[in-house]
Amino acid sequence: MPHATPKDLMLAAAAALLAALLLEPRLVPGTAGQIVGSFLPWLLAPTVLLAAVAVGTGSKIGTAAVVPPIAAWSVLFVPQLVERPDTATTTPAFRVATQNLGTAGTAAELTDAAVISVQELTDRNRPSVAAALDPRHPHVATVGTIGLWSRYPLHDIERLDLGQGWARALRARIELPAGEATVYAVHLGSIRLGETAARDRTLHTLTDLVRRDPSTRLLVLGDLNTASTDPALTPLTQTLHDVRTGLAFTWPAPFPLTNPDHILTRGFTPLDATVRRTPGTDHRAPTATLAPTPHPPR
Repeated sequence: MPHATPKDLMLAAAAALLAALLLEPRLVPGTAGQIVGSFLPWLLAPTVLLAAVAVGTGSKIGTAAVVPPIAAWSVLFVPQLVERPDTATTTPAFRVATQNLGTAGTAAELTDAAVISVQELTDRNRPSVAAALDPRHPHVATVGTIGLWSRYPLHDIERLDLGQGWARALRARIELPAGEATVYAVHLGSIRLGETAARDRTLHTLTDLVRRDPSTRLLVLGDLNTASTDPALTPLTQTLHDVRTGLAFTWPAPFPLTNPDHILTRGFTPLDATVRRTPGTDHRAPTATLAPTPHPPR
């Protein structure tokens, strides 16, 4: 075994840290750990850099040490990059989308979707959003800054306060061609450096509602202010399927680094999924084509 130099030990320690963070980002306490979890795929960059340094300096110990973080990253993310949706279905498919409108988004680029959830709907952008979506989506539900536009009838529309003190979410029953489903349009609490209490509280409430919801077909569309790789989201994604293709980053729009915007499903088969760049907002919009499963389990 080669003699370990200080350089070897530093490389090995850095590699061990990267592997540990990839496998368990909650090792970093508080908000910092959640930030690491939200940007977890980007740990590939320091991992590759570390490997280059180890190989370039001829450190056999460093080169061997970088194998675990590379393996951990591959196990976590390569399946997402190569996964292809199931295209076999016997039920009518439809397209859904979710868009954080920002200050000037209109969702006009999403009119091919049959069901569209929007967040940050305001008096300023509401007229342009309605003008873009109303002609092809006659069924509309709005609660505060949340909007839901649909080509299919909406019933039993319910305002939801997820723990913010005001309603920033709604639940509705939707009549799809293949049968009824429940849809949640949501915008969870904001997350700021050193402050995740509002997001955590609203995420916990939403997770509890979904777990207790008896619907066999269910959609959650919206800005959850947390990424798929954040362990905070795990209790919800244990109940629902996170529909994405690849890493599907949505924020910030010019150069996305993480994915706070989600399409989550139960009782549906995803046929495709993508992320679209739309003007006037700092969020890209996830979209997906879904087919209701003929006999969804509960």
